[in-house]
Amino acid sequence: MSVQGPESAGTAAIEVEPFNDTDSACGDDLSTYTASVTSTVFKYPMENGRRYHAYSEGSYVMPNDETELDRLDMTHRMMTLLCDERLHLAPIGELPQRILDVGTGTGIWCIEMGDQYPSAEIVGNDLSPEQPRNVPPNVKFEVDDVEMPWTYNIPFDYIHCRYMAASITNWPQLVERCFRHTKPSGLVEFQDYDLQYYSRDGSMKSDSSIAKWINLLLETSRKAGRDPCPGASLEGWVRDAGFTEIHHEKMQVPIGLWPKDKRLKTIGAFNLTQILEGLEAFSLALFTRVLGWSVDEVQVLLALVRKDLRDPSIHAQFDFHVVWARKPGKPEQ
Repeated sequence: MSVQGPESAGTAAIEVEPFNDTDSACGDDLSTYTASVTSTVFKYPMENGRRYHAYSEGSYVMPNDETELDRLDMTHRMMTLLCDERLHLAPIGELPQRILDVGTGTGIWCIEMGDQYPSAEIVGNDLSPEQPRNVPPNVKFEVDDVEMPWTYNIPFDYIHCRYMAASITNWPQLVERCFRHTKPSGLVEFQDYDLQYYSRDGSMKSDSSIAKWINLLLETSRKAGRDPCPGASLEGWVRDAGFTEIHHEKMQVPIGLWPKDKRLKTIGAFNLTQILEGLEAFSLALFTRVLGWSVDEVQVLLALVRKDLRDPSIHAQFDFHVVWARKPGKPEQ
């Protein structure tokens, strides 16, 4: 039995480039493509050889060490490629004044936005103070938990929230806070995943290690109270919060070098690399804390998953959703 995703109206399946068993190993091809605050905040706990955030300890299951920060920067590059080299899809104009990046991670989006929009004051918040210090003068970072009450006194022209899958316990509340802190006629943009892997051609079998792993990961994340697949629900949450002029784009994200299209092949290479780099980060804390697995048990499963991920005959993918919308009202003079 294969794992196939739902048919999408007007969305063609990604064309697969023919694979020859005599071709070079996937890993070699992948290398070719990827080559072309307070003191307590810094008291990072260590667990299973990985470093985790200290502020609101335990509320976020991903590590914050250098390996993870490098993966996040790679994921940023992949998402900008998905958006045709754009940092945002919302029409924010040429002179935005105040921008908020919710859950900024490494801060790379804020930094690039700061260079692109020197008129704007750009604020990025995150649980970990891991952002660089050498940033554009209009960019600043704050240590904060976005699920705690917000204390901003001045509303924003544009609020951006990206890649918060498996991080948020109450999405409607988060979107409603974005509504309250956006200026009348201001814009919000959410970019996030539906992390359910599937194949359009049936090449990812339901009994494969990759299918077993991702299904277990999604189930465990939900047990921990954090939605790993918020993408498809974003439009509804945005509408319920009161936003209008809602625009929704859904994109297919291949895993690996199997697409024939050059752009999608590059995206697939970045995606495969960041998943391989992130397997431990995705799995260790959830499987050991929630399921009670030993580290050795997790590593045995991940070894099998790596083998499937590198198999060019498995055409796995997942979906990426971008939703932007406007707050009703007349612009402030």
